[in-house]
Amino acid sequence: MTKIIHLKDIVPAATNTVNAQFILLEKGGIARDGKEMTCPALVADETASVHFQMWGSECEIFEPGDIIRLADGIFSYHKNNLVLRAGKRGKAEKVGEFTMLFVETPNMSEIRWARDPNNPKKFVQEAIVSPHSRIFGPSK
Repeated sequence: MTKIIHLKDIVPAATNTVNAQFILLEKGGIARDGKEMTCPALVADETASVHFQMWGSECEIFEPGDIIRLADGIFSYHKNNLVLRAGKRGKAEKVGEFTMLFVETPNMSEIRWARDPNNPKKFVQEAIVSPHSRIFGPSK
């Protein structure tokens, strides 16, 4: 079985290497870009939250409260926003609902990342833009 990592441990990369499990907290509006349908979401596990970009049928299948397992996902920039997504090679599937511990801070999408001076292929945390999501405000 593939090793599941905590959201607090993900870093931006151009490869599909993120295997994680999280709960969908909020879902944004569906946008159409040509034939592509996308919608942003806020997801979290017990260590952090992150913006999750859903594509196509994912926008209609997944609902708040769903527990999702992501296999071979990618954490990278899409239209200037740092988002976690399945991408072309990854897969997201619902594995349960409602029963999962989570935290909303830190939000990994709200951290500014910089190239590691010792290894330009890697990123390191530079600064926190906001402790919580600016797209989805803190839950009441």
